[in-house]
Amino acid sequence: MGTPSKVAALMAVLLLLSGRLATATWCVARSDATQEALQTALDYACSAGADCAPLQQSGLCFLPNTIQAHASYAFNSYYMRKSMAPGSCDFSGTATIAKTDPSYGSCVYPPTPSSAGGTTPITTPSSGITPPPPFGGLSPDNGMVPTLTTPPNSKAFSTSDVSRILHLNTIFIVFLFIF
Repeated sequence: MGTPSKVAALMAVLLLLSGRLATATWCVARSDATQEALQTALDYACSAGADCAPLQQSGLCFLPNTIQAHASYAFNSYYMRKSMAPGSCDFSGTATIAKTDPSYGSCVYPPTPSSAGGTTPITTPSSGITPPPPFGGLSPDNGMVPTLTTPPNSKAFSTSDVSRILHLNTIFIVFLFIF
């Protein structure tokens, strides 16, 4: 067993590192979501603050030109611009949290809220008519985000699950060094 000063120093270092060990996460489309549900959620994300310019025909993320790929990029943009807030990566069950960077080629998914360009102001369409909300009463102009629960068979980890895992790993490492 180490001396008390060594143990205290090790614990201090581990506590400092535990804040930096948080794993980056991205919000992506679920592979089992229907095309119709993804299209509705994609439309919502783009109208409610996601940066969808890279999904335009001349954009860096246009290809592959699939609903799945476009929805994933838009979901992640929305999630980051909402500062990864709880419920901001659900989109009526069509999205999930990924721990692997989905970026490819020149299409880079922002890994942090600060790299996503911050929040986007929501504007009313020029016609003055706000489209009906696609999520049972939630709309981009009322400040709410879709917050349906994740299906019970989801394999997604919540932020609190990741935090608990990191803390348990830290405690395990401390015990390895002490004993």
